[in-house]
Amino acid sequence: MKKFFLLALFLCLATLGWAQKGSPIGTWTNEEKDARFEIYQCGDKLCGKITWLKEPNRDGKPKVDQFNPDPKLQKRPIMGLVFLKGFEPDEAGKWDDGTIYDPKSGKTYSSYMKVLSKDKLEVKGYIGISLIGRSQTWTRVN
Repeated sequence: MKKFFLLALFLCLATLGWAQKGSPIGTWTNEEKDARFEIYQCGDKLCGKITWLKEPNRDGKPKVDQFNPDPKLQKRPIMGLVFLKGFEPDEAGKWDDGTIYDPKSGKTYSSYMKVLSKDKLEVKGYIGISLIGRSQTWTRVN
């Protein structure tokens, strides 16, 4: 019985280590290094919010979501904005079926995230099929 318990414990720890290695959960910065994002578990999916901006203010006031097509949301702050939603595990290291919101344009795109290495994450936004779109490689901050 003790051997079975040790084997089960080892398998759980090995699986946990593999899952963490292939997980985008954490803090990331974009290619321009002008923003940081926290990717976190929200229910059984992943979400992401803006946690830091190189230039958080405009005209001495916090930046707001001025380009949002919904007038009721145009005064919400960019800092803390949840802009990644609904990502589900697809295959090892890939999270799909999510959306990414671009506060610079006010547009929302279909999106996937793919862990390239421990500290690199490919994030792609697209309309329609994923072959056409724009991708960035983000770098893990912690």
